Amino acid sequence: MKYIRQILVVIATLGSLLSLEMGIAQTTQSTEATNAETAYTEGEVKRVDLSLGKITIKHGFIKNLDMPPMTMVFTVKEKSLLHDIEVGQQVRFKVISEGPKIVITDLVK
Repeated sequence: MKYIRQILVVIATLGSLLSLEMGIAQTTQSTEATNAETAYTEGEVKRVDLSLGKITIKHGFIKNLDMPPMTMVFTVKEKSLLHDIEVGQQVRFKVISEGPKIVITDLVK
């Protein structure tokens, strides 16, 4: 009986450790996903259309969208993000996918 109790204690301890390890793994994955979502992408401004709220950027790899480097037109969440942005400037931006549109939510010179 003494040995059975010790075996049960060992099994319970292993179960707790396994549960803890799985929780840590899930937290790490969640943190990595959040970091990818909030990561800035760098690029060069090729065109700005303030009236339409659009900007063309030659950008690097966009992690959260798994998008390779290219030049493309983005819609901005708020037209005010385009004030003081000029062709040729290097910028950093955050971007999300909203249905068929890829939208810039933050833009920094």
